[in-house]
Amino acid sequence: MRRPNRVNFPETIPVPFYARRIAAAAAALALLATPTLAADIAKSPVGVWQTEQGDARFRVSLCGDGKQLCAKLTWLRQDVRSAENLRYLNKYVVQGAMPVQVNKWRGTVSYNGETLSGSVTLAGDVMSLQGCKGIFCQSMSFQRL
Repeated sequence: MRRPNRVNFPETIPVPFYARRIAAAAAALALLATPTLAADIAKSPVGVWQTEQGDARFRVSLCGDGKQLCAKLTWLRQDVRSAENLRYLNKYVVQGAMPVQVNKWRGTVSYNGETLSGSVTLAGDVMSLQGCKGIFCQSMSFQRL
């Protein structure tokens, strides 16, 4: 019995350079077209956020021209209702923070009676706030409710 001749194929088939670029571009467009991924790229910060410790809640809204960010302290847990904290209740602690890149804003933060330069960064359902005076900075993280 005679065996058919075997054809030896190369391990990889050469692909023209432009075809690789077209394939890469198509893959990138497919990823961007995925609704969940596109939503995560520029997720809205608007809503209610709680500190990691669960002792304070803030209502975050767009303000000014509709692109700026504002945050108001709306709730304090009973055990943290000191005179110092109560003076911030129902007041804006972040006002008019300007967008500087996707999911990041810069502006001023009111903290302990001082106005600090600050930034707000959004990553999914976690928002980070950093306030600085000179070289001294403090950061806080919040969870979306």
